[in-house]
Amino acid sequence: MTAATPMLDTLSRVPTPEGFELTLRLAGPVPRALAYALDLAIRGLVLFAAATALPYFGRGGTGLLLLCVFLLEWFYPVAFEVWAGGATPGKRAFGLAVLNDNGTPVGFGASVTRNLLRAADFLPVLYAFGLVSMICTRQFQRLGDLAAGTIVVYRERALVRTPLPVAPPLAPPFALTLDERRAVLDFAERHATLSGERADELAAHATPLVAASPRPAAVLLGIANYQRGGTGR
Repeated sequence: MTAATPMLDTLSRVPTPEGFELTLRLAGPVPRALAYALDLAIRGLVLFAAATALPYFGRGGTGLLLLCVFLLEWFYPVAFEVWAGGATPGKRAFGLAVLNDNGTPVGFGASVTRNLLRAADFLPVLYAFGLVSMICTRQFQRLGDLAAGTIVVYRERALVRTPLPVAPPLAPPFALTLDERRAVLDFAERHATLSGERADELAAHATPLVAASPRPAAVLLGIANYQRGGTGR
């Protein structure tokens, strides 16, 4: 039995060393642009307040203003991504977060890399290179993400675990590969959208697992529940 490899939706499945999978819901260009616009507005308000107050302190105030500009442009996103759960205020407002592409929290080096390369993503104007890169990559990664090995996902949907139809757990007749386990779980999660006849027709293709069973869909549902620990959750 083989599993389809092309990504048909915005879900990215990341295998863990324990043999389980994290299912991450990737964020596309539109929510990321909205989050960036909100962060830009927040930074603009802080900079406006600083530009209003600091000039009264003379040359020292001007130096502090320049330092404020530098920190807001480069340290603002890094600080929030590393020490605030991978999300700047703008990303948090839209339920987004930055992670490493293996699903782990982003570190300082990766965050610095992805944010320094915003300068390249901006070229030639209005983040054109970054937009093209997101459209052309499977995980909506801009140039900075590709260099840093990071992705942007929906925080509240980072771990997707769809309930399975109730079925008696059934151990598979042989050890399944990761792709085979994924295919069985995908079938079980979509079972509710299929008619009984269509479900059996699809399940019958898993010949090594269902053998000559008159109800191949029930066999796959049992194996799926076995993989979930017999809970259906």
